[in-house]
This record gives sequence, C-alpha cells and structure tokens, in this order.
Amino acid sequence: MEKAKTNRRRRCWRNKLTQGLNLSALWTMAVQLSEVLVPLMLNVFLGASSSMWPVAPAGAFQLPPCQLINQTVSLEKEGCPRCHAVETTICSGHCVTKDPIIKIPFSNVYQHVCTYRDLFYRSFEFPDCPPGVDPVVTYPVALSCHCSRCVMDTSDCTFESLQPDFCMNDIPFYY
Repeated sequence: MEKAKTNRRRRCWRNKLTQGLNLSALWTMAVQLSEVLVPLMLNVFLGASSSMWPVAPAGAFQLPPCQLINQTVSLEKEGCPRCHAVETTICSGHCVTKDPIIKIPFSNVYQHVCTYRDLFYRSFEFPDCPPGVDPVVTYPVALSCHCSRCVMDTSDCTFESLQPDFCMNDIPFYY
C-alpha cells in the first residue's frame, strides 16, 4: 500500500513538471543553463574566464609564425660618411599573447614577442671611413627564433620602430 502511494506521488510530480513542456523545451533550458554555468564555474574555480581574456581575431591565425627571415639592414658608423646595406637573418612573425581586459594593480603583464634564441655577431668593415675612425661595426645574425619575453638588450620591442634599412646619414641636415 505504501509503495503504491510513493509511485503515485512520483508520477504526479513528473506529470506536473512536464505539464506544458515537451522534451525539446527541457533540452533547450538545459543547454541555456549550461551556457551560463560553465563560464561562471571557470571564473570561480580558475580565477579567470574567457570573458576576462579577449578572443583572438580570426586574422591572427593567418599571420606568419615566429621564424627566421632574410632581411637587408643598413649599417652606419659615426664618423663614416655613408651607410652600407648588408643581408642578415632576423626573427620575425606572430607570437600568441594575451592582454587581460581587467587590469590587476601591481601585477606585471608580459607580452611574448618573436625574438632570438641563438645568434652570433658578424663584423663589417666600412671601406670609406676617414683616417682615425675605427671602420669595423658588428651586427647580429639570428640562428634560431622563439616566442619569449622581450629582452631589450638584443631586441627592438617598441610599438613602431624604424625600418631595418633606415639610415640616419640619408637624412639631410640643415644648419
């Protein structure tokens, strides 16, 4: 007798719950609920969520990766009248990095840039330097590259830098 009452209560509860709702409506509600709860749970447990980090634009996935490329650079030496173009290898390309929308005070955000892993320095002797001026200059030649924090000693990490073939001697000075 008691078992029959329990079964009747369960059926009654199920009927009231699904009354006016079909299975597809229940499924839709469950999916909508999960779309809200999953990011919320990530935010609670991980301390950051996808809403804190912007999604990379689609164009970012079409950029060339960090790699060695051949580049013509202009060498110049103070006291020597002309620049000289040389061919070298440099690191160039895209590195995946994140910049949080929500800035946390006193925390550092490090951007990854395409930079040298291994390099050596090659020497070049300017042919037209006047006597008394050391005609030798050294320049870096990249052997391998990787994405890492910018090391200002070996890399130009400015927002917009001069082009590698730029030469100060080509700019006219007016006295």
